[in-house]
Amino acid sequence: TTSTTHDLLTVEERLLQTLSSPSIYTLSTLYSPPSLSLFILYPLYFTLYFTLSPPTAAIMGRKFFVGGNWKMNGSQEAVKALVCSLSAAEIPAGTEVVVAPPAIYLSMVRATMDAKVGVAAQNCYKVASGAFTGEISPAMIKDCGADWIILGHSERRHVFGESDELIGQKVSHALSAGIGVIACVGEKLDEREAGSTEKVVFQQTRVIADNVKDWTKVVLAYEPVWAIGTGKTATPQQAQEIHEKMRKWLKDNVSAEVACSVRIIYGGSVTGATCKELAGMADVDGFLVGGASLKAEFMDIIKAKK
Repeated sequence: TTSTTHDLLTVEERLLQTLSSPSIYTLSTLYSPPSLSLFILYPLYFTLYFTLSPPTAAIMGRKFFVGGNWKMNGSQEAVKALVCSLSAAEIPAGTEVVVAPPAIYLSMVRATMDAKVGVAAQNCYKVASGAFTGEISPAMIKDCGADWIILGHSERRHVFGESDELIGQKVSHALSAGIGVIACVGEKLDEREAGSTEKVVFQQTRVIADNVKDWTKVVLAYEPVWAIGTGKTATPQQAQEIHEKMRKWLKDNVSAEVACSVRIIYGGSVTGATCKELAGMADVDGFLVGGASLKAEFMDIIKAKK
């Protein structure tokens, strides 16, 4: 077993070095002994590798994702200042940045923000149009030029009473409309203290997964409710533990490919002071940032993986 694990890790290291030149000859150097057929070993290797040693974010190309949820904050003047600051910011090549202004500012932000920064809505409804006062649809969001929608945020669940079923319906409709989804899951403090974290998170994740056909358009956000807006942050180890278990749940219930490729980001009072250590965790692929996305420290968070 020790030898097999060592060999797999060695192959992972070689993969990192050779991905830039994926010729048959180059790929053949990944295997030992070289006399064995590439066409026999290639599928065998990946079967063993995905089973015994899930690839790292670097291997699977999980680009670091930083979302800024502005919530119900801002004015035209404040939004202009934020857009100016972000447009001028240096964003690391390996990081994707998306901001979610209030719906009334979506068009303004997309029209004035540099194209390197994506734009998301904070919510949507489950149908394209109709007599639903106060709601907006994915079609309208796309019409404003936005690329993403945040769904299932704890404030939608626990302040506005959105059920898992409704969130699943929204996810399904948003994806069918061709817009990306940042899907949020997370437990409340009493649920964590009762030892129900995994039960709650997996139940919420299952409803989302049941409504996803194309996982390339989905980012999962783990947001422990007890850490949102409270100043409390899950320790890097606590975040990593749940992210790792979510990835295993995806492997067991969706597929190994999805488990390895989907980005799982962390949200919950992320700050400039806490972001670097969190970003160093193997299964933390970025952040969904609340209050700090309105402050200068958001620039530090964007560069957490640099």
